Amino acid sequence: MQNLIYALIQVIHNFGAATVVGTATAAIWLAHGNAGFRHRLSFVLALAWATQAVTGLLFGATTYYFDKSLPDIHGVAVDALVIKIVCALTGFILAVVYLKSNSGWSADKQNFAWRISLVLGVVALSSAAFLRWFS
Repeated sequence: MQNLIYALIQVIHNFGAATVVGTATAAIWLAHGNAGFRHRLSFVLALAWATQAVTGLLFGATTYYFDKSLPDIHGVAVDALVIKIVCALTGFILAVVYLKSNSGWSADKQNFAWRISLVLGVVALSSAAFLRWFS
């Protein structure tokens, strides 16, 4: 049962990661200059980052529920986890700030925010590989 729960969480987590990167990519290349579409994408991005955070917490909670301890990770895996947490928190905050105030942002500031969002997504996704293989 534990592995099934992990797998289901992983599916949602993976779709969240794909959505983070895909949304930022779409905003940069497909919605360039379309403020309305970018505004809607920022809502999707905030939800995707929230999904990343919630599913990440569910991994730890599942382990704690079944094993009565948190996951046993150390070294590079801890560093990768911290990087993922920082990316998710920063990405979520940036998406919400963009969502609330982008109408007053210049085109350059909007483009910069979306590029930062893409970098955060790629870094988080890359860190996942290190977390997986060094834990």
